[in-house]
Amino acid sequence: MKIGFLGGSFDPVHFGHLMAAQDAFEQRKLDRLILVPAAQAPLKPTDVQSSAEDRLAMLRAATEWDRRFEISDLELRRGGVSYTIDSARYFRKLYPHDELYWVIGGDQLPKLHLWKDILELAQLVDFIFLERPGFPVRSHPEIPGLRLHRCDGHLLAINSTELRERTRLGLSLDYFVPHKAIVYIREKHLYREGP
Repeated sequence: MKIGFLGGSFDPVHFGHLMAAQDAFEQRKLDRLILVPAAQAPLKPTDVQSSAEDRLAMLRAATEWDRRFEISDLELRRGGVSYTIDSARYFRKLYPHDELYWVIGGDQLPKLHLWKDILELAQLVDFIFLERPGFPVRSHPEIPGLRLHRCDGHLLAINSTELRERTRLGLSLDYFVPHKAIVYIREKHLYREGP
């Protein structure tokens, strides 16, 4: 079985995340795709503003109807800084005979050498990297055993920081965020105050 994993803060989940998941699922012919919300991303220490409970609820609201996608709360339950290597070790033990793929943006390729225990990580999972159609592959460090698979993605210029700011300003999240997640954000009054 081919299992893909897409990590992120998902604060809030938006169509850029979901399009990336769908592109990887379809183009690499994955059997399953698991969304893995991070407790705290190591390279973005101030990126999370909502609680783990709220981010998980938004993700569930956005994807509950789509049988292609699953959600793992592994990193949220573990807490602290979420390192991909820790999750990859866990999923490799859970799925010892399956092909595991970690989905990343092409912009992460030049930074892969900064990832914790990247040499071991490269042995545990293949990487699917999303790039705009026709764009060349970005240069990346030579990492022994690294297996890369290009995915021409429908990359959307949406980021969660901008969406939180739109909410603070009273602007619409329509066409950026799935409707059920917007309803949740409104009901919980998320992103209205603070930094």
